[in-house]
Amino acid sequence: MARYHHLPIYKLTYDLMNKTAKVVKDFPRDHKFLLGKKLQEELLEAIVLVYRANSASEKQPHITTLLERLQVIELLVRLGTDTKIIPKSDYAAMIDMTTSITKQAHGWLKSFSPSRG
Repeated sequence: MARYHHLPIYKLTYDLMNKTAKVVKDFPRDHKFLLGKKLQEELLEAIVLVYRANSASEKQPHITTLLERLQVIELLVRLGTDTKIIPKSDYAAMIDMTTSITKQAHGWLKSFSPSRG
């Protein structure tokens, strides 16, 4: 079985999931079960995709889907901030984390692409 706990992308995605759980805890009730639940579901799927990509022989489809999920996560975080549900300080930290995860995923994807030249 492939190891994934040691991967920086896994660790950061897990940290983002923990941060999100703390932020969602303070959402108003009507947003907690709509926006909060969707955000947490997307993050759970993102961490599963990191695991799948690390375990699979064909990593590209999982990494591509991970990148799509990260776009949705950023959109949901932005929506939460624009509606004043997520404090700006949490928004900044969460976007920094998603940006770093996205960069790592792009690097991971690039490492499996055939080199040009």
